[in-house]
Amino acid sequence: MTGPEELKAVDGLKLSAEHRVALRPGEAVADENGTLHHLPRFFFEVPTWEEARSLRVATHFTLSELITVDSRETDLLLRTFPHYVPCAILALARYLEDFRREVDAAVFISANGGYRSPTHRANKAVSLHSWGTAADIYRVGDTYLDHEKSIARYAGIAASLGAEVFVRSYKDGDDHLQVDLGYLTLVPRECSES
Repeated sequence: MTGPEELKAVDGLKLSAEHRVALRPGEAVADENGTLHHLPRFFFEVPTWEEARSLRVATHFTLSELITVDSRETDLLLRTFPHYVPCAILALARYLEDFRREVDAAVFISANGGYRSPTHRANKAVSLHSWGTAADIYRVGDTYLDHEKSIARYAGIAASLGAEVFVRSYKDGDDHLQVDLGYLTLVPRECSES
């Protein structure tokens, strides 16, 4: 097993033209209220699926658990490696680890519930998943989060982790708990914004 120090940071503006079209680094997009936010510009390069499976981004989470979505994409570019994931995914992993510690049980991210590139086929609009700062949790320990009572129980714990953690309110028919850190982007020390 390797750790996050093994990740190579890259400027998305220097990726191939095809990757820039798929990832839209630094592009301004409007949320549902019309507020502009910039998509992540800096990414970690993930050379292989095997490396994603062995790389621990937190004590109990591997990178593969947070990037399964694009690996199942119909677009060949998004299914093949190297993959590029926003650097802020490390902040999400840390919060998930804190959540796991608080609930004292394993936390399971749904296959479609981690990072999604902005061009992910199921996106109706760019979602917080495109920042690498949102996760859909479908199970905690032996408890499936498929009804209001179980979701509410764990939503309270997730919200208690800090004011920066947003927990989506239960909607009828939800089968997961969505947590996010907002439109967080991260610029690694070794990268320049100029």
